[in-house]
Amino acid sequence: QVQLVESGGGLVQAGDSLRLSCAASGRTLSGYGMGWFRQAPGKEREFAAAINGIGGVTYYQDSVKGRFTISRDNAKGTLYLQMNSLKPEDTAVYYCTACRSSFCSAYATLYEWWGQGTQVTVSS
Repeated sequence: QVQLVESGGGLVQAGDSLRLSCAASGRTLSGYGMGWFRQAPGKEREFAAAINGIGGVTYYQDSVKGRFTISRDNAKGTLYLQMNSLKPEDTAVYYCTACRSSFCSAYATLYEWWGQGTQVTVSS
């Protein structure tokens, strides 16, 4: 069984940066696609960023492109999301997720394992 634990969330001001981390345990996820989704208050969960199993391919939602960077360290079993130039509309609970395929892009139904989420709040 895979466990994913997110960390790094918090309260920041618009324009600030945050780095989220997701530690995986239970089995190695090297080679598995991973991603970040987010859910704002009163809204459905939405895709933010995805990365392939070896880290060479990434994909972003248009609203975060150029500001967020997804990366992974397979040796450490950790996924990251560097978030720069944060905006109030980025406020959400951010979830780390993993799938059995090498790349699952923005398709939430393909992801099998999910973390509990970490809160990111951006004040104006």
